[in-house]
Amino acid sequence: MPRIGATQLSFPSFRGATRLLVLVNLVTFFILLILQSVSFDLYRWLVEHTALWPQAFLHGWIWQPLTYSFVQLGISSTLFALLSIWFLSGFLENLHPSDWVLGLYATSIVFTAIAGILICAASLMLGHPIPNAPLAGSFGGIFGMLVVIGVLYGDTEFMLFPLPISIKARYIAIIYGLVAIAYFFTGSWMYAFAQVGGAFGGWLFTRMASKRGVAFAMSEWWYGLRNSFYRNKRRKAAKKFEVYMKEQGRTVRFDGSGRQIDDDPEDKTRWN
Repeated sequence: MPRIGATQLSFPSFRGATRLLVLVNLVTFFILLILQSVSFDLYRWLVEHTALWPQAFLHGWIWQPLTYSFVQLGISSTLFALLSIWFLSGFLENLHPSDWVLGLYATSIVFTAIAGILICAASLMLGHPIPNAPLAGSFGGIFGMLVVIGVLYGDTEFMLFPLPISIKARYIAIIYGLVAIAYFFTGSWMYAFAQVGGAFGGWLFTRMASKRGVAFAMSEWWYGLRNSFYRNKRRKAAKKFEVYMKEQGRTVRFDGSGRQIDDDPEDKTRWN
């Protein structure tokens, strides 16, 4: 298996999906930072409408599961998130197409939001209080990518910067999962459950998505759908032809795909 981080100064390539994810999150962070200094009221309004507030989503703010991941709050957490995206996405992009990496990240983000909404909805149904804080940041996508690396490339070793030691990816994923579980016993249990949702989304993506990329999978799905449509048309035409030939005193048979079945391939009298 490949060894990542053989030296402390080695970094993955910065291209494609990795560059897109890092730059988009970096730009949105600076936009929020500038707004916070210029107009705090506008900053607060923007965070309230783009971060994921489960209560607001349940009342119709359905766009929030698609926007919350770009709301980066705090310099240290944003720096950690961007570096994590760079390393994890860069590693995966050396082994998979860019659209595959983007699909994995997006799926993990969406499942993170779904998990957060479900746990809050369940709490409301049971009459329990829910945290008065939104889901924000790309932690769900990061957790999803980390779990995928741990599952698919568990023997790959990463250097624990700045320590001169390395650890296998599967153990990093396990440690991160245990930390998420520990949050269940704190006031951040909604974040913990949401991260588990992101991990499940990443795992599910690897089981269902084509390794050649999302675009390839979509094209395969489209061609399969088109071929199914034409097979259905051929079957209907075959049935009509069977009825017509029966009225003419002849018998023809077709298989389930609408192809004619030859009882005797050497018999040419049926064409007379």
